[in-house]
Amino acid sequence: MEVSASLVKELRERTGLGLMDCKKALVETEGDLDKAVEHLRKKGALKAAKREGRATSEGRIGSYIHMNGKIGVLLELNCESDFVAKTDQFAELVHDICMHIAASSPQWISPDNVPEEVLAKEKEIYMVQAKEAGKPDKMLEKIAEGKLRKFFSEVCLLEQPFVKDPDRTVGELIRDKIAQLGENMTVGRFARFQLGQN
Repeated sequence: MEVSASLVKELRERTGLGLMDCKKALVETEGDLDKAVEHLRKKGALKAAKREGRATSEGRIGSYIHMNGKIGVLLELNCESDFVAKTDQFAELVHDICMHIAASSPQWISPDNVPEEVLAKEKEIYMVQAKEAGKPDKMLEKIAEGKLRKFFSEVCLLEQPFVKDPDRTVGELIRDKIAQLGENMTVGRFARFQLGQN
């Protein structure tokens, strides 16, 4: 199938990926733009998975000040090389994540960072709520696990829906950028400050 240059250009603008990758995706999906985006995201997730575990000793510290200086964010985003750390795409990602943190106020980076005592307390609360709602005992554990996933999506940065595109999480945003730039990336740490709050 022949794919028009304008369609390739549109896909490239939507994904930020190379012309050849966009053209191949459009050919494979018979010119369907939405399917091509989905195809590239799946392919990108596979590329990102291959890069997991690679050392991320370079990167950038980003900052963001919001609401006339009432909210401030510092973020350490790591990557594999200073070459990628200096790119506009990486700088934009750092800025977008800082802005997201200012807006969404996550408490931890990922579910792995949530303290065990917090998890145990949340799970206990969810099981008591389910029991009081008359749910069968054999379902309490499953209900609590489902509510914990929702809890993670509210308090863990990588699980939160990205403020500029709620159809994907911050973690998916980072995986897409890993696929695009070809290097592993990890959130090192972040701090969010709000005037009048400890």
